[in-house]
Amino acid sequence: MKKGVLIVLSIFLISSLLLHSCSSPNAEPIASDSLSIALGRNAFTQNCSSCHNFKQDGIGPQLGGITGDTSADWLKHFIKDPKTTIGSGDQRAKQLYGKFHTMMPSFPAFTDEELNRILAYLNTQKSSGQTSRKEDPTAIKNPIPQPIALSDLVIGLEQVTQIPHSSDQAPFTRINKLDFQPGKEDLFIMDLRGKLYKLQHNQPVVYLDLAARMPHFIGQPGLGTGFGSFAFHPDFAKNGLLYTTHTEPAGTKQADFRYDDSIKVALQWVVTEWKTDPPGATPFSGTSRELFRVNMVSGIHGVQEISFNPLAKPGDEDYGQLYIGVDDGGSVENGYSFLPHSLDRIWGTILRIDPLGRNSANGRYGISQHNPFSKSADPKVLREIYAYGFRNPHRITWSKAGQMLVSNIGQANIESLNLILPGHDYGWPIREGAFVINPLGDINKVHPLPPNDSIYHITYPVAAFDHDEGNAISGGYEYWGSEVPTLKGKYLFGDIPNGRLFYVEMRDLKLGSLALVKEWRLSLHGKPITLRELCGTGRVDLRFGRNPKGELYILTKSDGKVYRLVSP
Repeated sequence: MKKGVLIVLSIFLISSLLLHSCSSPNAEPIASDSLSIALGRNAFTQNCSSCHNFKQDGIGPQLGGITGDTSADWLKHFIKDPKTTIGSGDQRAKQLYGKFHTMMPSFPAFTDEELNRILAYLNTQKSSGQTSRKEDPTAIKNPIPQPIALSDLVIGLEQVTQIPHSSDQAPFTRINKLDFQPGKEDLFIMDLRGKLYKLQHNQPVVYLDLAARMPHFIGQPGLGTGFGSFAFHPDFAKNGLLYTTHTEPAGTKQADFRYDDSIKVALQWVVTEWKTDPPGATPFSGTSRELFRVNMVSGIHGVQEISFNPLAKPGDEDYGQLYIGVDDGGSVENGYSFLPHSLDRIWGTILRIDPLGRNSANGRYGISQHNPFSKSADPKVLREIYAYGFRNPHRITWSKAGQMLVSNIGQANIESLNLILPGHDYGWPIREGAFVINPLGDINKVHPLPPNDSIYHITYPVAAFDHDEGNAISGGYEYWGSEVPTLKGKYLFGDIPNGRLFYVEMRDLKLGSLALVKEWRLSLHGKPITLRELCGTGRVDLRFGRNPKGELYILTKSDGKVYRLVSP
């Protein structure tokens, strides 16, 4: 199967099928033999499960019962050339573009046999009945009605480098993070397909080929899977320690964090320590050891962020403590809402561990006595947990004042920025932003908070936007640099798919209220430009980075380009 072939598959395709019950019936029977279904299931897991399940709408719509709603010929034609179908005026395709605001790439190399297998598997999945649900009178249709205002802030942009293509088909790269080695000015950029690059005179050189060193490494089903994140130990210059996360197939090894056998495992996330000798060598040369691995229900929302507090000094309780964002693994969308939001389960949490310690349950890392639950009398409580109640804690960062900030990607309504306090509950999956959701019902609807909300002790975002403005928050940074004075005192972030750019004033980030979000713009060579125009595509896949001097960078994930923010 082609990698990432159906990552966005039914964002147009299947949604239209659900919207149009009057579609024509299949002109020919869909295969029903066990081999076709099994092969189709494998293809779906590898290529489609990042966006879709059969219970709830996720990144794309749920797919139960779709093969009864349209013809197999239409499905296959659309998958092979969605752009032409949309351009032809096809009503389904036009409605999808209007709803999801993104375009699936064409896949002409996909054979009818391969597509038939996927359809065979989909044909075994019955309708969830989601589309026939009655209108909920308590649901809020527009959670944040005030639109984001366009400010007069315009920042210049200059291209720094181009990361080599890791595929000959779109997306050509999957660059996901830019960071630096403590005490050095060298920048490092990773591609989710398995390579960590070091920039030497702004030219990318492979520093660590994780995919080659990990025999079970997988990059499917795409989006956030593969080489998830990296972080250099603050004492890297002395100890040569680097940390990474990546994905491997289900059952590769016994997971340290697992759930009941009756729930499927789509893949495993692995946290690894690498030791290089000498620390300054390029490329990496050394050894690795596994810290822990986690089973996941689906390919979305994994372990995509790890970070050390850059402000911590030797002797501080936070020095050398590794923060790890563990997403919910798509468990709520797949009907397992009991997995996150629990202190005895790892999903939907931010962990803090001492990678040099050994007092964890598996004896491979340490747990600080300063962790908020380290002294819990309940033996089931995971003492690694620093905060919990997250769907997808996409990025972890700190303000100059020492505030820990986490951007959390929402379900269908709210994208949020959160001020993190130890031991606090951030609500998912009984809250999305500052709104109620029903994890046992339609999680794509939000409702007002109850009058007795204080009894739940949930900590709400300090900034947020709803899906009128964007679909997935791209966590950013407070500007710490000096080259763009107009950015002083601002936290910059944006929306991953559409590439819109936002900021809040740091002084406005306070618990109990929402900071005013404003939009800012870019200029290139003195002319205004959007990231969509730069990328030439409807999906930008925006990421941010920061260098040791506090200057900020923008990464466009799918084309491998890295830009630096400069004065206009």
